[in-house]
Amino acid sequence: MSLRSLISGWFRGRRSPASVHDQGAIPDRVVMGLGNPGGEYADTRHNVGFRVVERLAERHGGVWSAAPGLEARVASIHLGGMQCLLVEPQTFMNRSGRTATAMLSRFPTLDPAQNLLVVFDDLDLPPGRIRLRADGGAGGQRGMRDILEALDSRTVPRLRFGVGHPGQGGEAVVDWVLSPFDAADQRGVEQAVERAADAIEVALQQGLTAAMERFNAKA
Repeated sequence: MSLRSLISGWFRGRRSPASVHDQGAIPDRVVMGLGNPGGEYADTRHNVGFRVVERLAERHGGVWSAAPGLEARVASIHLGGMQCLLVEPQTFMNRSGRTATAMLSRFPTLDPAQNLLVVFDDLDLPPGRIRLRADGGAGGQRGMRDILEALDSRTVPRLRFGVGHPGQGGEAVVDWVLSPFDAADQRGVEQAVERAADAIEVALQQGLTAAMERFNAKA
């Protein structure tokens, strides 16, 4: 299968939304935001993945509930004519692959390359810059790396959300990502959370290629 076919197929093959009312029903798409559980991490750079999926839930009336079998919080929404399951792993970042594998065990007909989108923070992008990709490596992001290793595949669509880098001689990376955004960046980050939610909506409704063309070029 060509990469173009893979990308265009990401939003086709819609199931009827009528039967997806509970956690046991099979969703059309899964959007997994990465972060760490607990209030002390809520406003940190490492939790922007949570912030994006929470914004999607707010827009579309999703109600969060615990899914112990997935080691996650989940919210179900209808978006682009499809049932979409929003997921926040509660395993801590470095073990995010456990939720991904549990998801595929519960919903074995889902194909990560076609049905999954992962949202995570990226040190290599400026604060608030977003990038969509259909595949590739983890770029040093340990949560995404754990997912790719757990699924034994690099073909997992993702949205990278820039958090900036402390730079050489700056504070340690671990301290950087586990700290809140600088006050000067807050407004831009809030706007980027909205833009990231927009990008996911476009990906679902028009396809990943259209979303990449529209949002990857924007600051």
